Amino acid sequence: MVKIIEKIRDRRAKLRYRSNDSRQPSLHDCQLNFPGGNWYYSFEFFPPKTEAGLDNLLTRIDRMAQRLDPLFIDVTWGSDKTSARTMALASHAQKYLGVDVLLHLSCQGMTRDQLIRVLDQAKVLGIHNILALRGDPPKAKKHWQVGDVSGGECERAIDLVRLIRNTYGDYFGIAVAGHPEGHPSSTSPEDELDHLKEKMRAGADFIISQFVYDTERFLDFCYRCRDVGIQCPILPGIMPIQSYSSFTRMTQYCGVSVPDEIWKRLEPIKDDDEAVKEIGCSLAAEMCRQILADPIAKIDGVHFYTLNLERSATRILMQLGAVEVIVQQENIEEDHTLSQDGTVNSGLVDKIRTKSGRILPWRPSAMTGRSKMEQVRPINWANRPKSYVLRTEDWDEFPNGRWGDSTSPAFGELSNFSHYYSFSLGSEDDQRNMLGSNPTKSEDVYEVFALYIEGKIPHIPWCEATLQPESFLIQTKLAALNRAGFLTINSQPSVNAALSTHESFGWGGPGGYIYQKAYCECFCSPENMRCLVNMVKQNQSMNVYAVNNAGNCIQEGTELGGVTALTWGVFPNREILQPTIFDPRIFLVWAEEAFSLWTSMWSNLYDYDSDSFDLIETIRDTYYLCAIIDNDYISESNRPSLWEGILNASQWQL
Repeated sequence: MVKIIEKIRDRRAKLRYRSNDSRQPSLHDCQLNFPGGNWYYSFEFFPPKTEAGLDNLLTRIDRMAQRLDPLFIDVTWGSDKTSARTMALASHAQKYLGVDVLLHLSCQGMTRDQLIRVLDQAKVLGIHNILALRGDPPKAKKHWQVGDVSGGECERAIDLVRLIRNTYGDYFGIAVAGHPEGHPSSTSPEDELDHLKEKMRAGADFIISQFVYDTERFLDFCYRCRDVGIQCPILPGIMPIQSYSSFTRMTQYCGVSVPDEIWKRLEPIKDDDEAVKEIGCSLAAEMCRQILADPIAKIDGVHFYTLNLERSATRILMQLGAVEVIVQQENIEEDHTLSQDGTVNSGLVDKIRTKSGRILPWRPSAMTGRSKMEQVRPINWANRPKSYVLRTEDWDEFPNGRWGDSTSPAFGELSNFSHYYSFSLGSEDDQRNMLGSNPTKSEDVYEVFALYIEGKIPHIPWCEATLQPESFLIQTKLAALNRAGFLTINSQPSVNAALSTHESFGWGGPGGYIYQKAYCECFCSPENMRCLVNMVKQNQSMNVYAVNNAGNCIQEGTELGGVTALTWGVFPNREILQPTIFDPRIFLVWAEEAFSLWTSMWSNLYDYDSDSFDLIETIRDTYYLCAIIDNDYISESNRPSLWEGILNASQWQL
């Protein structure tokens, strides 16, 4: 994880470089958020009060990080009762979800020793960014008043900024709050700006404003900041309107002014929450456009107060052109993705992806050491990336961008993973609804896998997210494979020199070309395993590796046993990058985990010795996990594809 201010500065430097030089950007350019070409955004979340709520929020943050790619997220600080969840949420997000975290820290009622303990814990967790706040007013008061202090040993946020800088030097990046309409404890707007300038001199790096709805007031605040010499990044706080009643309460409680024009647009629809949300998204997008376009304010980032909700932030970003809809070809006519007013249909969030591009085909960790060194991963954990990060989190070396000897650095033991990692399919009722309430024959299981491929089931135990956009091109063939008894859990089509900006296959920044070998990983019966072996024997470009739960291995093909590059990219002024590989030895490590999921996340749903329990256990104990690689990524157009070859082989066997 890096300091957010460094990411912002690096991003600005690269934008200036691009405007003055035609040379292609470096590998890490795409790590910076370039949604519209010249601005970035971030999201705020707060820790829920329950464990179930925390699990649900982590799933939502994961989805938003993957699809929307914020520059960072921030996590709010609550009472002592919620501080553990705050830390858990922040730690999990950066370690397993690959997103940089700005941790709120309030000095209200805290001693210096208590603050130091929190900061020490943040440092141990690898957190590098703090939003230094005075905090909420004491419980006996509704609002801060002129002259009020926090009640702790750091009376104001500036004291906390000084404490952090004096104790930790430059380890932490520090953000502070800005109040476009003035803080209640300030005596005047001039006093407010003087105090803000002092916070910057004390060591703060950038400013996030209180949420605003009056664009002119926010821009005036920025003008006044620039006039007094505050030249740091200022991020406007944008809070999407969720309902008329909550909007009214929130703005009145916080003393936030709302232009008459907004009230006029909301009044006719105030009893229709969905209409209010849509108007609210349009208003937010209009505000962002005006703020980002102002040449004097010099604003290049926006901070969204999400209220832990996903859809409104997504709608706003779509209207701003920061994200796009990736839709399966066969569904284009029926989806009607955008209405004429630019709003997005509520059912389409699953098919949305950022335009900012990916640095690599997989999302890198946000942990400092790992993000700088790790450039290669085995394909097997592509759909369970958090499990891979957890099992390799103790690795402190990534020679040549990857692990060393795969037989030497131990993948973490396969056990009951940390609570804050564990991926679940919801409650047991939810799991039975997805995986089947009473499967009694193999075809019932096959249908579950096919429904996942078709997007009718959101998850299966081996796949934490919905089908990736690159697999939309082979979706129909994958569904047919699953119904034929080849239970796919990982796949990618072949790609020959696709542009690195391609909406589905692109990564690594502009100016490059992407290549992939077709790959299919699936569970299949011994009978279907023989079909695959026969197919590979007749195709010199293919290899197959397989193992069953007892550890019996099958290999067929030419030049077996080596590490195979499955995805690589060619870019100007860079060596060839090969971020995704297949290693037969690591495949066996993954197989242990893959087979265990039949029990831990499926058969355990049913009564012991029931027909459903016995069915899942039988599949676990008799099926093979197979990995098929087609090394010929060029000639597929002149012969049956890998998927067609598997289907043809199984039908020939019948």
